[in-house]
Amino acid sequence: MSSCLGLYIENNVIKYAKVTKDRELLKIESFGVKFYEKIGEAIEQIVSETYSYNIPISINLSEEIYNYFYMFSLLNKNDLKQAIDTEFDSYCYDKKLNKNAFEARYALSNEIDDKDKVKVIHVSSNKSSISKTLQTFNDYKVSTITPIGTSIANIASIKPKENIIIVNIEENTSITSIINQKIYNVEKLEEGSGDILGKIASKENSYSKAYEICKNSTIYTMEGKELQDEENEYLDYIMPTLYKIVTKVQEYVASTTVKFEKIYLTGTMSVVNNIDLYFQEFFQTEKCEVLKPYFITESVKINIKDYIEVNSAIAIAMQGLGYGIKNMNFKKPSLIDQLPDWLKIDVSLGKKEKKSGKKLNFSLKGKFDLTEKWLLRSAAGVLMLTILFSGFSIYLNNRINDKIVEAQEVSDYTDAQIALADSDINEVKQKANRYKEMEDNLRNINDKIENDLSLKNSIPNLLVEIMSAIPRQVQITEIENTAGSEGRHIVINAQSRYYDELGYFKAKLKEDRILTNVVSTQGEKQGDFVKIVIEGDLP
Repeated sequence: MSSCLGLYIENNVIKYAKVTKDRELLKIESFGVKFYEKIGEAIEQIVSETYSYNIPISINLSEEIYNYFYMFSLLNKNDLKQAIDTEFDSYCYDKKLNKNAFEARYALSNEIDDKDKVKVIHVSSNKSSISKTLQTFNDYKVSTITPIGTSIANIASIKPKENIIIVNIEENTSITSIINQKIYNVEKLEEGSGDILGKIASKENSYSKAYEICKNSTIYTMEGKELQDEENEYLDYIMPTLYKIVTKVQEYVASTTVKFEKIYLTGTMSVVNNIDLYFQEFFQTEKCEVLKPYFITESVKINIKDYIEVNSAIAIAMQGLGYGIKNMNFKKPSLIDQLPDWLKIDVSLGKKEKKSGKKLNFSLKGKFDLTEKWLLRSAAGVLMLTILFSGFSIYLNNRINDKIVEAQEVSDYTDAQIALADSDINEVKQKANRYKEMEDNLRNINDKIENDLSLKNSIPNLLVEIMSAIPRQVQITEIENTAGSEGRHIVINAQSRYYDELGYFKAKLKEDRILTNVVSTQGEKQGDFVKIVIEGDLP
């Protein structure tokens, strides 16, 4: 029989559930919701109240990021991993993020629209955030840290070939779609119970009271809406957020070709009365209902609604007991966790312990026989190994924390470089404005030539055509009519940083017949610019 304490942690509130597994039977030993100001004290109280000092603790990942990549199904394991890393590198580059500052895990699912590809559900989280969480649990045995978006499916009873959606309305909302018993997509929404509880708490000056108000609130269907405002003034805080969430779920269902049979509701806001009926009004073919853990039966002593409000904690605890996606654990195993089973000997004084099917009776009374002496020596050896490994583990943990700090410094440096890049962009914009001023000056010159020169039509037309043909990187420093007022010979002095831009300008003058008999000097490099003289006649 094994046990695990699941903790779902949000701002101001912790949901907890201690789940025991006896073969395939699951049982909830204790559960509840605790509001806190100091998280360390709240965790200590929960561990004490549930007698969980020596059992594994499973907690939720925070601030996770979901990405989706599509790979060919014929890739082998190593090539697939390399391709996924490359995709994540590209994502971090586009978002100006430091990849080394993130811890990542992924799971695979069949791509429904292309059988030759697999869909990669990629989850990442900042290493400093994970390290901060582990420091909070430094005195406890944390076994798993998993995202609730993938873990919440642990408590659902899913039939083969059944497609469902789980809408988990906690502080933020996650929409998890499950296709043929495999998680296919997780979408995070900013909307959730955090918005609602925060508004009510600011009015009631109590977060716990705001939570109770939500539990005792009732949503009426279309027929009973006239009673809504009279019975609960706080529905004005609840309904807008729920409407945003149900609209997002509608959009997701409409955007996919998958036919979903059920939409399950869970999380803090699932305790609002009639929330399933409210959601049902927005869906015609999908059945909406509140999610109940599949292994819990109706009980006279405990209201099923009390279990439902800690669904997230139950799902997290089940993850610690071996359910769900195994490689989605963001808690790296310590050196002690990686010890072989033969080193993990549990010796209890005066108690019978099973090992390899044999019963051993170990007692400190009387003289020691050979077996007892061997057990004592083995225990002493294991203790020494444990101490050595613990010291080494602490050393490695400190080194890891140092690396996390270094990674944060790299991230800060990257941010500084991004700021410099923004400064360069502004400088480019300023140069573009100066070029615009030069274009305006060219127009003014055109007006002056129109008034002063006898070639009233040819010269202005020439300037207009030059303006339309000139590349942006070419600057005209001088245009001259060298043969007097009645001549048609034009000399153009032009410069650019690029040879090909000047060649393009000359070719454009010839092809568009802006000038005839076009000739030019060879480009002469002066500083950063290449200068040429182009000559030709007006057509």
